[in-house]
Amino acid sequence: MQYRDKKITVVGLARSGVGAANLLSGLGADVTVTDTKTEGELAGKIMRLSPSVRRALGGHPDDIFTSADLIVISPGIPLGIGPLAKARGKGVPVIGELELAYNVLEVRRRENAAGMPFLAVTGSNGKSTTTTLLDQMVKKAGFRSIFGGNIGNALTEEILQTGEGPSPDFVVAEVSSFQLETITAFRPRVAAILNVTPDHMDRYHSLSEYADAKARIFENQRGGDFLVLNADDPGTTAIAKEKLKGRREGPEVFYFSRRQKVKGIYCTGGTVLCNVPHLDADVTLVGSAEIGIKGVHNLENAMAASAMALLAGCPAKAVAESLREFQGLEHRLEFVRTLEGVRYINDSKGTNVGAVMKSIESFSDPLILIAGGRDKAGDFSELRDAVSRKVKALVLIGEAAGKIKDALGGVAATVMARDLKEAVKACRKMAERGDVVLLSPACASFDMFRDFEDRGRQFKKIVMGLGENE
Repeated sequence: MQYRDKKITVVGLARSGVGAANLLSGLGADVTVTDTKTEGELAGKIMRLSPSVRRALGGHPDDIFTSADLIVISPGIPLGIGPLAKARGKGVPVIGELELAYNVLEVRRRENAAGMPFLAVTGSNGKSTTTTLLDQMVKKAGFRSIFGGNIGNALTEEILQTGEGPSPDFVVAEVSSFQLETITAFRPRVAAILNVTPDHMDRYHSLSEYADAKARIFENQRGGDFLVLNADDPGTTAIAKEKLKGRREGPEVFYFSRRQKVKGIYCTGGTVLCNVPHLDADVTLVGSAEIGIKGVHNLENAMAASAMALLAGCPAKAVAESLREFQGLEHRLEFVRTLEGVRYINDSKGTNVGAVMKSIESFSDPLILIAGGRDKAGDFSELRDAVSRKVKALVLIGEAAGKIKDALGGVAATVMARDLKEAVKACRKMAERGDVVLLSPACASFDMFRDFEDRGRQFKKIVMGLGENE
């Protein structure tokens, strides 16, 4: 679609909504943004909007949906809300901010005859770490990139900042199931599905429906494209096999694995080896102990990023150097401090059961686990085995505390805390030298905090405030 003079409604005034509205306005569209929040609640976002963007806030008027030429929605907006359903019933196309960014960049690619292929990462856990590491590898190899997506900086904002300068070589994007629900043409050159474990079950009716959304990342891939899958994750390989079956043309599939030799990247005997085009078979990349980010899940993330970077044409040397240098992201198994022989770890991004299971498995020392928050319809009973083997005590907070306690049924000593500060103090009293206090909530944060970053930073502040001789 050419956007000039088109009436376009942007739904949701979060970061992606602001980026989409400003980009469309700059392309000459007649843009209206709408949000159920009021002008006062959105004052900070409104300040970042282009003056030409109209606003319809405090609700969703039907007429700006049904009269639009195009509707662009933020990832958090369910497709089933009334005004969207009415507009779709009248044939108004509805896309997400990811699809918009892809379409705009495709137009630029055709006009400039310059490649801007997408390298796109999805999965239930590990997306942000993998995407950030992949972008570092791309840049280490000397390529220019746009970096964004679900990771927190909207791709439309990044496109605006590139202006008319040199075209990037790659777009490195973290993409969520919510974003993939609304794609039409989105086609990454290299795509990866890291894992598929239950998450957002408050939005999806089943794990199968959630997995189907993830699988859309390779829906439009064709010959010459690559798909990277986790060979150790049955859900990932099963969904890909099902969706690729019978397709006349599809991506070439590569794998990463901690447990077996595969076509792609694998680890054996403490060594990470690669088997991809343009390299000799079974080339040693790095020793697993050399990788800067630690933990079993981070080994998987590191291998996934490496496979994608190598398939995109990055030299093995740049990939290996990035693996050694990258130290990880805030709120992902982030070391906070050691106090009286006890390590405190911030894993606030552990917002679902699958993420917490892998975080627990990353430690050999006894754990005191702080969990709880707003439930996303997770099955906390799946934590029973890991908790019984690794966790000496549970400290539970938030709306889901009672549900977690019931699900785990006494497999570890359990303390109920009113808030995070009380939880940390309880951990301090129970912890012995050699223990690890791990914040890995298995829940969303919105019952007590603005977001997972706010939760993690408050945890770090409380931990750093603990006195040596309290």
